[in-house]
Amino acid sequence: MPQTARQAFFLVGCTASGKTAVANELARRTGALVLSADSMLVYRGMDVGTAKPTPQECAGVDLRGTDRADPDEPFSAGAWLRAARDAFDEAGRSARPVIVAGGTGLYVSALLRGLDAPPADPALRAALLAELDASGPAALVARAEALRPGSSAAIDTRNPRRLVRLVEVLEHAQGAEGVAHAKGTKGEEPILAGLDFSSEALAARIERRARAMFEGGLLEEAAALRARHPGLSGSTAGAGIGYAEAFAVLDGALSVDEAVARTALRTRRLAKRQRTWWRHQARVEWSPGPADETDVARAADDVQRLWNTHGPATVSL
Repeated sequence: MPQTARQAFFLVGCTASGKTAVANELARRTGALVLSADSMLVYRGMDVGTAKPTPQECAGVDLRGTDRADPDEPFSAGAWLRAARDAFDEAGRSARPVIVAGGTGLYVSALLRGLDAPPADPALRAALLAELDASGPAALVARAEALRPGSSAAIDTRNPRRLVRLVEVLEHAQGAEGVAHAKGTKGEEPILAGLDFSSEALAARIERRARAMFEGGLLEEAAALRARHPGLSGSTAGAGIGYAEAFAVLDGALSVDEAVARTALRTRRLAKRQRTWWRHQARVEWSPGPADETDVARAADDVQRLWNTHGPATVSL
């Protein structure tokens, strides 16, 4: 007999929009397994600076997709899909629904559409690196946007490795008539539930969260991570928002106030990229995120109504 299609309820949105609290509330109500779709929560020991949910926040919730790699290890979308497959297998064995919650568009896209990333092309990569050296990242961002509008919003465009890889994948898809992302058009894809705030409200939430991280042990966490992983500062994880700033404080290059301000600025820029990605790459129906801890139940009710209206999405696993 053919295997029944796997499905999940998605909750997406920008960083700091309250997805974790709402997803956990809905999981407690329904007994669902929660699969994190956040590319920074995969790193072990990076807790404070990623706003990873604490054991207390996850009480009664089966959370998967976090703590999959050490911070100095490479971790790909393909590795995350393997973790996702394990989570869906477990949910299937126990007949539980799955909630996918997170803001990493690449992970959500891979889960909905599949992942067909090409192998590295040495000649193309050399040409792209030469273009990067000659013209800077803006040239490669423009090239990515010409190939697929909104695509650069899914990555940190100041990370040369990720930027070059994005253009490699898009060039491959162009040459193969778009096979890497051609599983249906946007209009045919499922409608996902999303949480959002006004730009002003989100900026205020981001500022509060950045300061709370530095007051809540981020510097101590960064120092411990550096001691365990000496090469961390030069890795993708080590350049993550908050961690690069924490390392700069430890090195005497920034004051704590300067680090908080820079962390908040980078987080606002990330949120802007995420909004652009969701607008161009997915169908999302938005509802207001929780204003505070007392508003989580209301936000969860709104998301549940969206799920009841549109149903779960079929995933490519």
